[in-house]
Amino acid sequence: MPNPILIGAKLKLKRDALSALEGKLTDLLAKRSEFEAAIESAENDEDLSVIEQSMDDNDKDIETKEEEKTTLEEEIEELEKELETSNRKSPKKGVKRTMPTNIETREAINAYVRDKDQTRAGFTSVEGGALIPEELLAPKKELVDTVDLTQYVRTVPVNRGSGKYPIIKKSNGKMIAVAELAKNPELAKPTFVEVNYDIETYRGYIPVSQEAIDDADYDVAGLIAEDIRDQDLNTKNAQIAAIFKSATPKAVTGLDGIVTLLNTDFKQVYNVKFYVSSSLFNALDLLKDGNGRYLLQDDITVASGKRIKGREVVVLDDDMIGEEKGDLVGFVGDAKEFCTLFNRKQASVKWTDNDIYGQLLAGFVRFDVEKVDDQAGYYITYTSEVAGA
Repeated sequence: MPNPILIGAKLKLKRDALSALEGKLTDLLAKRSEFEAAIESAENDEDLSVIEQSMDDNDKDIETKEEEKTTLEEEIEELEKELETSNRKSPKKGVKRTMPTNIETREAINAYVRDKDQTRAGFTSVEGGALIPEELLAPKKELVDTVDLTQYVRTVPVNRGSGKYPIIKKSNGKMIAVAELAKNPELAKPTFVEVNYDIETYRGYIPVSQEAIDDADYDVAGLIAEDIRDQDLNTKNAQIAAIFKSATPKAVTGLDGIVTLLNTDFKQVYNVKFYVSSSLFNALDLLKDGNGRYLLQDDITVASGKRIKGREVVVLDDDMIGEEKGDLVGFVGDAKEFCTLFNRKQASVKWTDNDIYGQLLAGFVRFDVEKVDDQAGYYITYTSEVAGA
């Protein structure tokens, strides 16, 4: 007589597999919508071809998953009928148990281990060994304190690999008072400066096996694509920080040096901020004036939670804005006026590679960062008053 406990265990496994499959189908259908949108915005035939190929692969995956879903639904229907028949024939009249209890599952496992019994409830056997089902939780992305420097600088979309960007400098000229109907005097001529940009291409790919994509209960390709986007941000941050470090160097000593820098070294038109190493941030956070008041002021509206005389403080890793851990350095100035990010193109694609039976997830970004107004910032090296005494 068929064992209702065993049938119930099989039925549960099939239902779980169907639920996971429906989740994957939902993801694939969502990706198809993304491909359709990408096709409409493709800039050239090469990009269009890559996107259409990826969309075709996605459609094949959808077709395969739908066939698997149909098969699973048929198997579940058969098992449900088999379970109903088995329960009707059960010697324990009036009792219908469709799922095994924990005790029954444990006893079945023990029986298999002792006698190599082929009756299994709530577990499967693989190549002669008992495989106890394990719960695989979706991966959790490690929290990283990432600063996006692109939000602080000016970004200009460009359509060529190189070119010139005209900048009009701030004028110190003034208009002149004239008598009624008098001839207009000539105003000071504006000064233009041309900034040359030359786009660089940054790209790479990560191969992912098809087995990992098919067998995982979570979106492996999506997680890796997200990591590629993180690498894109890290690349731009590094290039912007390199431009910050090319600013006019200035040595600053103690609290008085910080205050003097803000009060006398910038035109009032600049929106000055502090982009400092974490070590310098710590040193500044400990500074007090003669009345025991801290230099840094609390402000929950900015990421670091601190301001210096009303100016936002952005904290960067020591080795990003400096060279090594412990460097007391930083860029002080108006980042939007100081440098410009010339953004040519950014994309991520995937395609199937038959040689490795998997997918290659690729990302590429094309941009350049150039100094625009060298009067808009300084690269400071800080020394405490005690060390400088």
